[in-house]
Amino acid sequence: MSQSTVAVSELVKVFYDEARGEVRAVDGISFECQPGEIFGLLGANGAGKTTTLRMLATILQPTAGTASIMGHEVCAEPEEVRRSLGFYSASTALYPRLSARETLEFFARINGYPENRLAARVASVIERFGIGEYVQARVEKLSQGMKQKVSIARTVMHDPPVLIFDEPTVGLDVLNAIDMQKVIGEFREEGKTIVFSTHIMSEAEKLCDRIAIVHRGRIHATGTLASLREATGCHYLEDIFVHYVRQAEAA
Repeated sequence: MSQSTVAVSELVKVFYDEARGEVRAVDGISFECQPGEIFGLLGANGAGKTTTLRMLATILQPTAGTASIMGHEVCAEPEEVRRSLGFYSASTALYPRLSARETLEFFARINGYPENRLAARVASVIERFGIGEYVQARVEKLSQGMKQKVSIARTVMHDPPVLIFDEPTVGLDVLNAIDMQKVIGEFREEGKTIVFSTHIMSEAEKLCDRIAIVHRGRIHATGTLASLREATGCHYLEDIFVHYVRQAEAA
């Protein structure tokens, strides 16, 4: 098997809340990902998926455990980690007064994309994401769905080997969501590693090579859809998910 491009070991994130005290949002998560793989984190809202991804993206500091991207440790080498990945989250803001084109150019430049290849890269990304119609419009004038497509496009502008998508189709209509799924599949075919968070069962079934079921900050099962079906005796991913969640609650 290829060398892991994403390696996570016993990752923990503890928050302190005045009302609840210590909250273990992530409680010892471990997994590895390979080139050309879509690895899905499947869980309900609040399961710890987003917190895990933010630690991988160096936005949050882990309380304990280790994680690395392309061999670079997230705490020791955050700048190298950021160069090696594109991170998309619905909460990521855009600059409202920049046009869609200016946004793509800006994010390519701050991530060190070669200037002599920038124009061709921008044109390629505009075509791939179908945003040519409104590429000259200011971001503040775009609909929410259009803003989301521009935000996802800027995530990949510097052509990183690892992509992290935190619920990328939330807020998109059905046709745009299908287009986005197709693009994500194309990135896998290009050999990129994709860590994909979702609570939409059909997306996980359609896209993910392996799925990790996350509940209350822990991974309770990891495998291909076929192996999870075999382990549980359930056919539908929804039923598989419920099986592991109930098992975790009982324990």
